Amino acid sequence: MIGKILKNMRKTCNLKQSELSKLVNIPQNTLSQYETGKIQPTFEIIEKIANACGFEINFTKDKFKFNSKNIERLDM
Repeated sequence: MIGKILKNMRKTCNLKQSELSKLVNIPQNTLSQYETGKIQPTFEIIEKIANACGFEINFTKDKFKFNSKNIERLDM
């Protein structure tokens, strides 16, 4: 499930896997494996991806959700 969320965030911020992987300093094939659910990212990686795509993570009891920060991307 987290893989689909990460993929949707990446697409929302209009980035290719290669672009996002450079922003968060991970190999592209690793990002691909996160998105397909083959491997699970650490919370640190989830946070980096969310921040790179302009999302914030909100925690509730035993769950977390992503909300758009509505920020302008300056790195493009």
